[in-house]
Amino acid sequence: MPIWQRRPALPLLFACLLGAAPGGCESAPSQGPGHRAQALALSPSQELNLGEQAYQEVLKEYRGKIVSSGPAVAKVREIGTKIAKAAEIEPLQREINLRLKGYRFDWDFNVLQDDKVNAFCLPGGKVAVFTGLLPVATQNGRLSDDQLATVMAHEIAHALAHHASERIARAQKYQAAMDALNGALGHMEPGSRKQLIGLLGAGTQARSLAYDRQQEAEADHIGVFLMTFAGYDPRQAILFWEHMTAESARHGHPPEILSDHPSDAHRIAALKNWVPAAQNALAAYKAGHIAPAR
Repeated sequence: MPIWQRRPALPLLFACLLGAAPGGCESAPSQGPGHRAQALALSPSQELNLGEQAYQEVLKEYRGKIVSSGPAVAKVREIGTKIAKAAEIEPLQREINLRLKGYRFDWDFNVLQDDKVNAFCLPGGKVAVFTGLLPVATQNGRLSDDQLATVMAHEIAHALAHHASERIARAQKYQAAMDALNGALGHMEPGSRKQLIGLLGAGTQARSLAYDRQQEAEADHIGVFLMTFAGYDPRQAILFWEHMTAESARHGHPPEILSDHPSDAHRIAALKNWVPAAQNALAAYKAGHIAPAR
């Protein structure tokens, strides 16, 4: 029997801690995780299909550069599996307003040998971390599970929030997506193929197609909750993004993963609010103080 049925429930799920949108919880939740209307271009099955096709195209591009084993690969797969498991917690889905009914995620986690400071998660749960990101997620000379979980939870959040489907709708690329679903992705003109894959979330060579700031803030918010419920320290999220700020200053330009992200100061300020909210939510969950689903 679920824990939230065995214990007295609070009036609101986790006492309605914090929403991604300014002003916190709304009286009438809207479709998206940011408590806003969210127009989507793809059905659940189309999301899964297109994400798989795009993933295969990316892996084809990186043929010979897929890291098959080693400590980093083991960590990426262990952390990714824990985050994916946390995403299945129904009260958490309600807390961060995820809409996952009818959607399927066939999780896959890979490490790609590339100096880019980047990672992505395509629709359907296809995740890749670039080796160039790993040094940034290092603490005291060792790869930090908590900091790697920060960026992986952020990227996974994009897929859980259906941000790729929303971007296709915004960019009016529905027909291109339908063509790809009919098996044409690998035969598209290279520029069009790269653009579509970029919209899906793997815009590793097309940074103008990076997620917009609204979606990035939502992914930060969702990601902090996911990593916390997966057993990682959300305070390390602040440290990770501070490391990214230092990386930008060192190279004189933002790493790929920071393209179109919220400003460093705004992001870190938001995280400082969301971290205790996520910790309190986890404490409420463990104590069984969970409102039943309506």
